[in-house]
Amino acid sequence: MNSPTWRWPNNKQIAVCFNVCLEAWSDGKAPGISPMGNPLPPGVLDNTAISWAEYGPRRGIYRLLDGFAKQGVKASVMTNAIIAERHPAAVKAAAAAGHEVVSHSYAMDVMPVMMKEDEERANIRRCTDLLQSVSGQAVKGWLSPRATPSASSSRLLTEAGFIWYGDTLADDLPYVETHGVGKIVAIPLSTEVNDMRSMKDGAPIPSIVSTFEEQLARVRAGETAPVQIDCTVHAHIFGRPHGAYYFEKVVEIASKASDVWVATRMEIANAVLAL
Repeated sequence: MNSPTWRWPNNKQIAVCFNVCLEAWSDGKAPGISPMGNPLPPGVLDNTAISWAEYGPRRGIYRLLDGFAKQGVKASVMTNAIIAERHPAAVKAAAAAGHEVVSHSYAMDVMPVMMKEDEERANIRRCTDLLQSVSGQAVKGWLSPRATPSASSSRLLTEAGFIWYGDTLADDLPYVETHGVGKIVAIPLSTEVNDMRSMKDGAPIPSIVSTFEEQLARVRAGETAPVQIDCTVHAHIFGRPHGAYYFEKVVEIASKASDVWVATRMEIANAVLAL
């Protein structure tokens, strides 16, 4: 297998991207998971799961933003546009701190794969208008809920002027897609350094630090190709005190590593387009 030999800016081999998922569900909808182990009967609205998710825009995002500020790091904040309606202060706080605001569809239950093309186009436009209006920031990156696109998503996002999207797990590194005369960078989302490992698999909360350190050690021990490492948390999961404490340790390790380029996903997309 041929390995690429290019490098990230400043001749760095390793790029680390910090992603924060700031998520919400439509009225009358609940997350499919929650901390409660016993599921409710079918058709019963899980108000505990709704309350659990509400922690993200109410409290968790602010704790995570504080941690990034202490370490001098910028993140990509993947934001459902419904939060711009319900909790505009949370979106404004992320943008005011210099973080990239990323469109994460209107809500977690609003998935492109379940839409007709005209519906998806309207959803892209709605999300862009809401997030840009509240954040005061151009929104040029997209990640669908559960990173699940439709067959048309990449083309529609290109036509709408997006620079990158993250609905791919197909490679280790970003790649450029062309639709007509337009281009868009597909940035794969890796899931090894992710708080869902604790939520879904029962991994100890501190293991997010050791997993990240093991990734760096593996690359430094013999990888020669450029590497991108995603570090992802959800504001309603690791925005809570214990998770945020250990996630900030990951941020600190990356920010102090001389061989690591800490970048937002937009910065990664621009670097790929400049190759």
